[in-house]
Amino acid sequence: METWIVTLLLFGFLLLGLLLGLPLAFAFGGVAIVFSLLLWGPKSLFLIPLTAFEDATNYILLAVPLFVFMANILEHSGIAEELYDMMYKWMGRIAGGLAIGTIVICAIFAAMAGISGVATITMGLIALPSMLSRGYSKRMAVGCISAGGTLGILIPPSVIMILYAFLTEESVGQLFIAGIIPGILITILFIGYIAIRCFINPELGPPIDEQVGWREKLVSLRGVVLPILLIGLVLGVIYMGVCTPTEASAVGAVGALVCALIHRKLTMAVIKQSLQRTLALTCMVMWILIGATCFTQLYTALGAPDMLNEIITGLDLSKWFLLAFMMFVFFILGMFMDPAGIIMICTPVFIPIIKLFGFNTIWFGILFTICMEMGYITPPFGFNLFYMRAIVPSNISMVDIYRSIVPFVLLEILALIIVILFPELATWLPAMMIQQ
Repeated sequence: METWIVTLLLFGFLLLGLLLGLPLAFAFGGVAIVFSLLLWGPKSLFLIPLTAFEDATNYILLAVPLFVFMANILEHSGIAEELYDMMYKWMGRIAGGLAIGTIVICAIFAAMAGISGVATITMGLIALPSMLSRGYSKRMAVGCISAGGTLGILIPPSVIMILYAFLTEESVGQLFIAGIIPGILITILFIGYIAIRCFINPELGPPIDEQVGWREKLVSLRGVVLPILLIGLVLGVIYMGVCTPTEASAVGAVGALVCALIHRKLTMAVIKQSLQRTLALTCMVMWILIGATCFTQLYTALGAPDMLNEIITGLDLSKWFLLAFMMFVFFILGMFMDPAGIIMICTPVFIPIIKLFGFNTIWFGILFTICMEMGYITPPFGFNLFYMRAIVPSNISMVDIYRSIVPFVLLEILALIIVILFPELATWLPAMMIQQ
C-alpha cells in the first residue's frame, strides 16, 4: 500500500478515535498498535514496552512532576496574598491599578510555576472579589485574570516547553531562556492595554480612595522578596549552567516548600493534596507521551516525514505561507484540545518541515507556546475560561467571560506577529547562554 494512503488512514483513525471521545493516550496508542499489527505483524509489538520504559525513565521528563509539585505547593504558600497586598498598596490609587497589579502577579507566578491554572485560580479567588467590590468592570476584572494566567506556559519554567523539548530533542534550558523576552513582551502589552483603556474610561477600573502611607508601602515590599529569590534561583542556575533544568526543578520544589514553611502554610494536608494532584497530572502526561511516542515511531517508520517533505518541496510554497498555516492550525486546535495533545499530534508532522526550510526550532517552539496561550483563553473550550467560570459570582455569565478575553486574544496575536517578524526576541538570550 502506498505510504500516503497509510498516512491518511493513520491520521483518519486517530481523528475518529478523538471524535468518539477516546482519551488521547488510548487514541494514539490504539491506532499505533492496530496499524503496527496490520503492517508488520505481532513482532512489532515489542516496541511498545520498550517505548514505555524509555519514556518513564527519561531524565528530562523528571522535571515535569517536580515543576507541577512546585506549582501546587506555591498555590497554597500564601505568596499570592502577600503579592496582591503589595500591588494593592502601591498601585491601587491608579486607574486600573489592581488589574495591572494582577497581570504583574500572574507574570511573577508564571516564573515560579510551570502551568497555567495555578495563577488563574489563585488570582481568581484573591483579586476578582477585590476588584469587583471596588467597582471594576466585570469584563476587565475577569479578562485580566484569565489572560494573565496564560503567562504560566510561556514564562519559564514551563511544562509545555519540557514536552516540546523532549519530542523535538531540543535543549530545555534554551527553550526556557527563549521564553523570557516574549513573556515580558506579552506582559507589557497586557499592562499597556489596561492602562490606556482605564485612562480613557476610568470607570472600567476606578482608583481606590484608601490612602496608604509610605511606611506601609515599604513594609509590603517584603512580599516580593521570596518570589524574586525563588525565580532567581531556578532560572539563574539554568542560565549560568550550574544546573540542568531537571536539577533546577528539584531546587524549585524544595524552594517552594521553604516558602510555604516560612509563611506557616506547610501542613500535611497541603503536602498530601499537592502530591495527589501532581501524581494525577504526571500520570496523564506520561500516558499521553507513551501513546504519542508509539504513534510517532510508526509515522516515522512509514517514511511519512520524507514523503511530506518531497510533496511540499514539489509544490514550491512560500515558507512564510507554511509557517502562517501552521500557526492557524495551532490556533484552531487550541480552541478544542489540550496543548499536550496538540504537541503530540503536530510535532511529527511539522518539525521536519520546519527543519527543511531552515527555521530555528527554538524560535518555533516559542511561537507554538504563544499559540497555546491563545488556546487557553479562546472559546469554546479554553481551559482558563472554565477555571474562571468555576469561581466567578453568579451575576457573571459565560458570555461575559467570553467577551472579556477578546482584546487579550488580539494582543496575543499581535505578540505572535512581533515575534515572527523579530525572531531575535526568542533567539538572542539562548545564543548568549551558549556563548557563556
